[in-house]
Amino acid sequence: MLLYKSRKRNKIKKLEPATILFSGFLGLILLGTGLLMIPAATSDRHHLSFIDALFEATSAVCVTGLAVVDTGTTFTLFGQIILLVLIQVGGWGFMTIGILMFIILGKKIGLQQRLILKESLNAFSLQGVIALVQRVVLITLAVEAIGALILAIRWSQEMSWGKAIYYGIFHSISAFNNAGFGLEPDNLSKWVGDPTVNLVITFLFIIGGTGFFVIADILEKRNIRKFSLHTKIVLASTILLNIVSTFVIFGLEYHNANTLGELSMGDKWWAAYFQGVVPRTAGFNTLDIGELTLSSKVYMMGLMFIGAAPGSTGGGIKITTFVVILLALWVVLTNKEDINIFQRRISKSLVYRAFAIATSGIIFIFVIFFLLTITEKGVDMSTLLFETVSASGTVGLSANFTGDLSPAGRILITIMMFIGRVGPLTIGFVLAIRANRQSKIRYAEEKILLG
Repeated sequence: MLLYKSRKRNKIKKLEPATILFSGFLGLILLGTGLLMIPAATSDRHHLSFIDALFEATSAVCVTGLAVVDTGTTFTLFGQIILLVLIQVGGWGFMTIGILMFIILGKKIGLQQRLILKESLNAFSLQGVIALVQRVVLITLAVEAIGALILAIRWSQEMSWGKAIYYGIFHSISAFNNAGFGLEPDNLSKWVGDPTVNLVITFLFIIGGTGFFVIADILEKRNIRKFSLHTKIVLASTILLNIVSTFVIFGLEYHNANTLGELSMGDKWWAAYFQGVVPRTAGFNTLDIGELTLSSKVYMMGLMFIGAAPGSTGGGIKITTFVVILLALWVVLTNKEDINIFQRRISKSLVYRAFAIATSGIIFIFVIFFLLTITEKGVDMSTLLFETVSASGTVGLSANFTGDLSPAGRILITIMMFIGRVGPLTIGFVLAIRANRQSKIRYAEEKILLG
């Protein structure tokens, strides 16, 4: 018996961090599914079907925001709190919660836990990961509290204080974790021109989407010249993309009577700004996504595929991956040797990883999109692709189609959300852990034709 337990412990210790992360997120989703199926979680006291509960739980844990039922009317306070907890844990990562409990209980944190945490947070090294966890928790709670307070004060002007406080807390947690869940049937559309709601919600998901490394780096150094290369790339590319996207959406939707067309000039700019910055990270909307022009939807799909920053609450292939790929393409086209940015050189191993992440992301999107064309007969291809890319980037924007998905389609989107959160490369590691060992044999080199 003792020998059996010893062998079991050794097997657990030998598990790769990617395997444990995969299993941990899956276990959290299944737990959330069970809780959401409790009759007390829904307003009509009739439990959700397994597929719908699984979809909602996956969307919450993967901080996506896609929903097959209306959050505000379908779920009771108990059900909504379950969603909030799943969103918060999903945004932090289940290992962050585990390490936090270890810290509170005063238990020793071993090398295995540190390795898993490093993988979970996409950290550069093991050094300082425990201190990072503490910062993650403190930063999150502080930012969410400030956001909730401002939103509560604003919403108290049109609803009771109790409801305003709850709305503020719910939307602040949902926004910072880039989840995109809202309590109104039209999400945030009724506040399309409201400066407070627009600024607070966008600041929350932009801060959450820049990543905890960037936030910690800014708080520590407070001097742009001393920022790490990672922080400089994330900040520069995020600001540039947000500005460009605001103008792109403004131009594409200016004459669309179903979106910006009927709004005042001030509301046009607020709506363009909100919908321009939201696709890379969160699934909130102040415009009807289904009524956007095809050009806007295609542009948004590009933003959703790029996603947020590594180590953040957002998804996608990550903004740094996108930048590295662009730099690598430029180096190839200009026939240069090194990839340089901000007077620093990027290693070729990072370039290989960037291309692997992007390629695997494209493959997963293609497979799920292809299967959706089989399960969702007669649905426009652009709608299916938009839903797939949104799920892959864990964004949560929908062209008013999520609730119409067939049972098979809901399972496919659920899988896509899970893959998008855990990461294409992590999935690959789980499927080929032993095959990933580097071989000692090197074969003779021979050239092939490309292009």
